[in-house]
Amino acid sequence: MVTLDRYTKLEGYYKSHWPVECGGNRRQKACIGSLNAKDKKPEVKSVRNERWNVMTIFRDSDEIFLGGTMPNFTGPEPYGWLQKINPETLDVVKETPKLPCGQHVWCGAIAAHENGNIIKVNGNYMHSISKDCEVLKEVKLPIDQAHNGLLILSDGSIVTKDLRLENQGLSTITRLNQNLEILHEPLRLPEGSMGRIASDKNKEGEFIYIPGIEKIWKIQVDSNQLTVDFTWSPTYRSKQDDQGLSWDGCISDGSLWLMNNGDIDSLRAIYSTHPNGRFETAPKELSWRRPAPWSCKQRLYKFDLLTNTSKYIEPFADSGGGIIAPPVNIPELNICVCWDSINGGIAGINTANNKLETAWLIPEIRATMQPVVFPESKELVINSFENHDDHLVVIDLTDGTIISKIALHSPLANGMFLTPGLNNDIFYCSTRTFARVSWK
Repeated sequence: MVTLDRYTKLEGYYKSHWPVECGGNRRQKACIGSLNAKDKKPEVKSVRNERWNVMTIFRDSDEIFLGGTMPNFTGPEPYGWLQKINPETLDVVKETPKLPCGQHVWCGAIAAHENGNIIKVNGNYMHSISKDCEVLKEVKLPIDQAHNGLLILSDGSIVTKDLRLENQGLSTITRLNQNLEILHEPLRLPEGSMGRIASDKNKEGEFIYIPGIEKIWKIQVDSNQLTVDFTWSPTYRSKQDDQGLSWDGCISDGSLWLMNNGDIDSLRAIYSTHPNGRFETAPKELSWRRPAPWSCKQRLYKFDLLTNTSKYIEPFADSGGGIIAPPVNIPELNICVCWDSINGGIAGINTANNKLETAWLIPEIRATMQPVVFPESKELVINSFENHDDHLVVIDLTDGTIISKIALHSPLANGMFLTPGLNNDIFYCSTRTFARVSWK
């Protein structure tokens, strides 16, 4: 049985209810408590800052940090940034200077380290930043490629991976200590990899799981090295398949859950150039709303962590499905939630008795981003992009009923992260817009 992150001390992280994207390395996206949104009125505070707002994390209970990059696909040189935000007004309290990113335009990540500093990766640079947004250390990573997120392992070391699509070479994992010193030779994976990394620690050891081009890779973590465990490397696609690559997985209930069809036109455009995402003129392919470059329906995959067995379901009728964020499994409710961003639709999949069966489906919801779940109250919070405005919706996980819905005044949706606050609120990040929704 996989540990539930929300009930466990997150080793390596600052003591916080949400110190890292998805609430923990297993990417379960689950929070203690509830919104109880059914009987309350949502209120939105929306800020248009024209930045690529990627994620918020908490350090202390009143310390929320917003990290991102500049969406400078053309024109001025891009850079990363970190802001300390007032959680009520969303005013900027502190801000870093411009952080170099090797001119790569990609979302990156932030995390609150147990030593009290904020670790940030952007492009091929990593920074250690104080709680007052002072840059303590800057390191140029050895691979000149945009890096897709970071995690802090149980010993306090930091791992990050460069992003590559099919036929773009092998991805590399770099591991650094809390002082941002590289600990050992970076590990070259057997394949390129698009999705972010997830990890699990159990009685057998500590392991990192990474979707590749064709297989899912398991990496064993030791004190002085990372090694590929070739005894577990299930295949989810082949190069001849008419389907797309996977984003990151959710480690839950003895399995790794993921969706395919992630390398849509916008991603392929960003990674068709070097530095990643930099163009003389912005191509038309940068919209995620374009038709998928394959005919495969959107799939939800389940991979058993003890065997190489897997299964999948196609809950949506339309061909050419596509997504820009991974699924979430809620083992307490025997429900895994997946969606099709390109065609629209979100589904709750019944996982009881080792089966995958559609329990409910909402065709009008067009979700794109990383959700938050409240298992105790059976609530899921996710976005829905409708009529040129993004919305936040709360869905009853038992039957798919829409409990609450509110417009965010956000003209663009993407695959970024939601974060639960401590005052019956959710923080939202997208390109150009940052918002807080509270239920009162």
